Amino acid sequence: MQITLHHAHEARSMRVLWLLEEFGADYTLRVYDFFNKSLRSEDYLTIHPAGRVPSVEVDGRVMLESGAIAEYLAEQLPAAGLHRGPDHPERMEYLELLHYAETIGQHLANLTQGHIVLYEDWMRSPTQIGLETKRLAKVLTRLEAQLRDGRAYLLTSGFSAADCAVGYGVWLAPRFVSLEKLPHVAAYRDRLMARPALQKALPPEGAKRIYTKDFYEVPDV
Repeated sequence: MQITLHHAHEARSMRVLWLLEEFGADYTLRVYDFFNKSLRSEDYLTIHPAGRVPSVEVDGRVMLESGAIAEYLAEQLPAAGLHRGPDHPERMEYLELLHYAETIGQHLANLTQGHIVLYEDWMRSPTQIGLETKRLAKVLTRLEAQLRDGRAYLLTSGFSAADCAVGYGVWLAPRFVSLEKLPHVAAYRDRLMARPALQKALPPEGAKRIYTKDFYEVPDV
């Protein structure tokens, strides 16, 4: 299988990069600058008409949407054990959590826009940023409940593609919300950070990053 991943450091394409590293797969990585117009180039728009990442090319065919990509690749590379098939007892939870990543991701995207993409103070809405911060904290409580029984990962059967999908949001969330009241999520994040594949998916030294602050405060209204 020939795989090319189109990626921007710290963007949602990091989910797919992490997953590929967990697979131990051979792949080609093409990196774009989140802030310049490379994602809007004519060449890239023929791959992803919205000019976003991730997109992957698998044996010459293009696929978009990180959740769909993760689900497909986990099915196609079953030896890694990151897929839960139709007959698996945790299949329902697996699919729900794999795609719950976008529930988390929409709030992270809105906060990224509010704090970073809208770079002038007059462009930002403190009210909107405050609401999105509360919503992000709220959706993380779903994970806190999932992990409360002491399981190491989201499923009792062990690490899966759902952990890569959701784990990207868990990795990024402390830039915007405290995990102090979510101790199981915080411990889960520590376990994810200890995985060599996640470390390989992080931006290399000196790379241009989206998130340059450890924590983004909600601006005063």
